[in-house]
Amino acid sequence: MPTPLNIGVSGALGRMGHAIIAAVSARPGLTLAAQFDRPGPTPDDLAACAVVIDFSSPAASAALATQAAARGGPALVIGSTGLSVEEDAAIVVAARSIAIVRSGNFSLGVNVLAGVVKETAQRLSALDWDIEITEAHHRRKVDAPSGTALMLGEMAAGGRGVALADVAVHARHGLTGSRPDGAIGFSVLRGGGIVGEHSVIFAAEDEILTLSHSARDRGLFARGALAAALWLPGKPPGLYDMMDVLGFRG
Repeated sequence: MPTPLNIGVSGALGRMGHAIIAAVSARPGLTLAAQFDRPGPTPDDLAACAVVIDFSSPAASAALATQAAARGGPALVIGSTGLSVEEDAAIVVAARSIAIVRSGNFSLGVNVLAGVVKETAQRLSALDWDIEITEAHHRRKVDAPSGTALMLGEMAAGGRGVALADVAVHARHGLTGSRPDGAIGFSVLRGGGIVGEHSVIFAAEDEILTLSHSARDRGLFARGALAAALWLPGKPPGLYDMMDVLGFRG
């Protein structure tokens, strides 16, 4: 009989933490080996785990990655968004020593959407087609735009062969002037208990193409995170994402 995969959950007191704990507990072949929130894991917590799934906070995720890398494991699945440049860099450095799957969204549907967005942006000229990304989340979400919206923006920019930082427009107010050619705009809504809504709008003068995804329950993100955790064992150190997990890359 296969040995159960020992899973740890970081950010265990949060909404996603609760969803992941429930998903791990319900799935045969997985063992909930540790669960922790602030101030973070003990060495014994990390030693008990083959993989830690982390939906905590940017600072906690960066600290966890550094701590895990220093001891050569466990592997990590990181879903925190809104990381600073320094926090992002800490995770990149940690991935030289351990395998990390990081994604702004662990939904299968969203990741398929991301691939379609890139393909679409490759085929529709920036001179004729404007790109706008809209997203909506619950009132408790603290970062904006969402990690998923930024991922979709990166895919759109990549399809056009440009850097998102060079073309992103994150706010409009007052007399903004005409829309620059090639800009990728973002709009954000926060309210109530919205789980997650994302749309990418390609707008030409005489037609509009909208690609969208709606999340109905946080369980879908937990299931995607578990898929990433099951994929990680035996992988060499590196920074991976759901495109790797789902086999969209080699």
